[in-house]
Amino acid sequence: MAAFENPDHWDITAQHYEKTAHPFTALYAEAALALVELNSGSRVLDVAAGTGALALLAAQTGAQVLATDFSSGMIARIAARNVPNIEARVMDGQALELEDGSFDAVFSIFGVIMFPEWRKGLAEMARVTRPGGHGVIATWRDQGAATFLLLGQIRRKLFPEREGMTMPEAVRAMSEPEDLVRELIAAGYREPRIERVTFDYLLDVAALAEPDTLFGMSPDWTSLDQAEKDSVVAEVREMAGERAILPIPSTALIAVALR
Repeated sequence: MAAFENPDHWDITAQHYEKTAHPFTALYAEAALALVELNSGSRVLDVAAGTGALALLAAQTGAQVLATDFSSGMIARIAARNVPNIEARVMDGQALELEDGSFDAVFSIFGVIMFPEWRKGLAEMARVTRPGGHGVIATWRDQGAATFLLLGQIRRKLFPEREGMTMPEAVRAMSEPEDLVRELIAAGYREPRIERVTFDYLLDVAALAEPDTLFGMSPDWTSLDQAEKDSVVAEVREMAGERAILPIPSTALIAVALR
């Protein structure tokens, strides 16, 4: 089992994820929300919600939001916010314990793409979306994003003979717009529209003082020996030059479709 398929992994990293990944993914969540009109009468589902980047923004529209994730640690971080119109529940996105057609809008921001049975996840999203409602998902391009993207680029430069991290199957299968459209239609949605959205991940160069914390979740990092890790850190410092912040442009595909 890959680490990202294990809820224990996310339970352990939830607090760190909230501090580091959450602010970045919130940029894409905001772009996704701009594609669907929500109001105080809307029922919204956030599948594989993480620490709630999408759910928290959706709640600001007045919508009633259900945030689900298979990690109790992630759900605890959302619940701790005590937002009145957010309910947070531990739930497997591949088998949602929810009624058919019960939500006006169903989102998954870089969530379903991590599932081992991601097509089931997409089909479950469609099942619980009401007719005429919207499904919205965000996926990375096949090279990933943020520190994962940077690390892959550096590995290919420094160690061209070494195989890099394999992205989750869904990312590889849906990294092109036409492939994402096909999968959404197969899941039960119609009329998908795809937008390419790019934001900079702002890497704090000072964080290189603790590179295991910065890169530690990636097999592209953990598979290196200490000398190789040192060379990666030196490369990042060279790329940054005199800058305190190194921007890493990261492109996602965001799809919105009707049920």
